[in-house]
Amino acid sequence: MHSHSVNALTSFLFSMRRATHLGIQFPTMPALTISGSAAERGALRSLIHTIYGVDFSGAKLAGENIWIAMAGVADAGVSLGNAKLRLLTLDRLADLASTAERGTSLGYLVQMILTSKQALWGIDFPFALPIEIVDSGWGLKEQIEWVRSHGGDAYSFGRECVELAIKIGDKMHIRRETDRQTKTPFDCYHYRIICQTFHGMRDVLGKIHGTKGTIIPPFDRMRKFDRAVVEACPGSTLKRWGVPHNNYKQPAGGALEPKRIKNRKIILTRLREVIEISPAHLRAIQRNPGGDALDAVLAAVGVWETWTRSDWKAIAKHPRYSREGMVFA
Repeated sequence: MHSHSVNALTSFLFSMRRATHLGIQFPTMPALTISGSAAERGALRSLIHTIYGVDFSGAKLAGENIWIAMAGVADAGVSLGNAKLRLLTLDRLADLASTAERGTSLGYLVQMILTSKQALWGIDFPFALPIEIVDSGWGLKEQIEWVRSHGGDAYSFGRECVELAIKIGDKMHIRRETDRQTKTPFDCYHYRIICQTFHGMRDVLGKIHGTKGTIIPPFDRMRKFDRAVVEACPGSTLKRWGVPHNNYKQPAGGALEPKRIKNRKIILTRLREVIEISPAHLRAIQRNPGGDALDAVLAAVGVWETWTRSDWKAIAKHPRYSREGMVFA
């Protein structure tokens, strides 16, 4: 890692320590285990210090569009699932890593994940492929190895997935069960999202899976951990809330169009019911026309709500989740 990246990472870790000045207390606690009862899920929630939301990109200059939100629990004493979050930091990855180049910036993100403690990470890319197009018995490890061994780029990998789908039926694109359940915008190898899937699996999951203290539910069995990393989808969270899930982004830039201002206002009103957002962070969200900063906050909130309300025993028994993943939205 370049020296400027090391310095930026040191600054980021220092900002985590400064969060205590915002009223968030981060006591030293042992690693935890997860079970199925409401009481045990409540204990789990109280032991997680920080929740991260990452709006991901697999573009060549990925760091330009990746935003990372870090939140803490504002009031850990209220009932399960009702604890309000507080947005602590909201940063563009290129600013943290001092580069937007994909390889270096994603490497920086990996280091952020691996140095975090008592953390829940929600990252917006498909973590796995539908079981119909992978070999019988494959889990996450084998899927990651398949992606890493692919000799071409993300788009050629996507075409390979389409060819496999056609061989088994008449559909070019097959959705995972979790995609259908959470109404994700695309299947996980659609050309609009394949760069996220390919580089997320290869360059992020491939670097953190199996590392000490890291679990990736629902692929990994619940055990003691320092950090849990799960799949997020801001669009699915918006659909669950029943608020606008499109026409709030303006990738072309410029002053926001009236319809996008209107939809962002609705989304932010709903979002602020569950997370405290400072005026400075609100300005950062509004000044980011592409909506990536907003999506990072939505990712954090979506995974937190799902994490604290999930039936973990049912998830463990599900015939597909442990092989093709689950969207925490």
